[in-house]
Amino acid sequence: MEKAQKQLPDDVDLLKSLLAEQALKLDKAATQKQQLLAHNEQLQTDKQTVVQKNKHLEAQVLTLREQLNLAIARRYAASSEKISPDQYLLFDEAETDTEVEWEDDVVIVPAHSRKKGGRKKLPETLPRVDVIHELSGDDLVCPHDGATLAEIGAVTSEQLDIIPAKIQVIRHIRKQYACKCGQCIKTAGLPKQPIPKSMASPGLLAHIAVSKYQDALPLYRQETILRRIGVDIPRVTLANWMIQVGILIQPLVNLLRDRLLEYDIIQMDETTVQVLKEPDKKAQSKSYIWLQRGGPPDKPVVLYDYDPGRSAEVPKRLLGDFKGYLQTDAYAGYNAVVAANGLTRLGCMAHARRKFTDAIKAQGKSKKRGEAHRGLLLIRKLYRVERQARTLKMDAPDRYAWRQKRSRPILKEIRKWLEKTLPQIPPSSATGQALSYLHNEWDELIRYLDDGRLEIDNNLAENAIRPFVIGRRNWLFSTSIKGVRASANLYSLIECAKINGLEPYAYLRHVFTELPKAGTVEAIEALLPGDLKKDQIRVG
Repeated sequence: MEKAQKQLPDDVDLLKSLLAEQALKLDKAATQKQQLLAHNEQLQTDKQTVVQKNKHLEAQVLTLREQLNLAIARRYAASSEKISPDQYLLFDEAETDTEVEWEDDVVIVPAHSRKKGGRKKLPETLPRVDVIHELSGDDLVCPHDGATLAEIGAVTSEQLDIIPAKIQVIRHIRKQYACKCGQCIKTAGLPKQPIPKSMASPGLLAHIAVSKYQDALPLYRQETILRRIGVDIPRVTLANWMIQVGILIQPLVNLLRDRLLEYDIIQMDETTVQVLKEPDKKAQSKSYIWLQRGGPPDKPVVLYDYDPGRSAEVPKRLLGDFKGYLQTDAYAGYNAVVAANGLTRLGCMAHARRKFTDAIKAQGKSKKRGEAHRGLLLIRKLYRVERQARTLKMDAPDRYAWRQKRSRPILKEIRKWLEKTLPQIPPSSATGQALSYLHNEWDELIRYLDDGRLEIDNNLAENAIRPFVIGRRNWLFSTSIKGVRASANLYSLIECAKINGLEPYAYLRHVFTELPKAGTVEAIEALLPGDLKKDQIRVG
């Protein structure tokens, strides 16, 4: 310090100059330090930006890869939601989908079933034609002692034979009567027909309707089949017949709707349909078929209804003043009627399960086991509870108690896992979308626990709408609004017949025969699928 002081000049001006120079250096150093700090901050910001951009790009790549894998699976793989066991058996054996359940000291194991080998027996209801095969001549002589063989029994085998459909012409011969006075002539009356002054009998109309709406055989193919047997009926005529019988059965459809709305549980779904001639719409535009399934458990009802749109006004129109439970998918178009009618809405666990299944398929051939697998396993546990309840043929109160004991703890486990996992998964990924769906629909998805009559999913409605979807692949579109409404009515009656245990052709033939003669509401009600028994239907 003393040495430094000795080196300082004694001149005051020179000292001031040195101090000024030193202060300038300090200011410059401080400025450089600030610039360096600012540069470091910018580098850190740039680094964070790059990291975030990389994460965003990685998420995009993951999403695109998942979309590609899912598209490949939908294009080339089986459409079933089933996943190979080695794709979902992860974690430990306690997580596996075992079929054994314990209740107190009782073990419930599904009955073992094994298909018998060989040929199935032919139905006893089919008529039998006996063809007797006998020995004759030298074949009846014993080769050992020359005695004549005696009959000791018979060996019977059966073959199934099919004779092409019996086609006949029904001639209505109406006899005429006259009085000798010459002033009175009477002709025997003709029973009322489903289509007056038409050559179509109830049996033919039932055959055409079932072929199209049950067997998905378009009218142009039926036209070709009829022409092969020498009957020339243009498809335009066939289409007009279907429209007329669709109008004929409208009273039955109205009564079925009343029955549907009287019960307090309804499931709904919708699918597209193309109608070529609609006011103010292009031929290529899509309209909708809406499905409702419900009614009393012993007299279930399935109804199809056409509407040009998919707006919230359609469920309002279809449900009217209905009160109770409404089960649907997550489509927001049902929210308005739920709020207006004060309905209790149920979700569809099958849709949640499907999203986790898609998330696994989106991973492609990756053997990595993640949260999508765990989510699917947990949901499978819920379905195992439902399967066991069906196996034990539980009524509603027993199923309610069964679910409280078995399903509710599983749902608590799912909820805990969901809250932990949801923030960790990119929302744009397939797994993130599955988790978000489960989270957003949670209250509706668990509501089936409130009543033993309720279903865990909307599959009954989806299964009911499937015949229409299959038929649509063949006939592709409806020409007019009258045609699609008639189709909706006929689909409704056929599906109601099936779900109530009636053979569709026999039921429609009976309806087309008896409905034109029904003059009262009681007579029409007697023709409803839930009120008819098999032995009440006259086929011949």
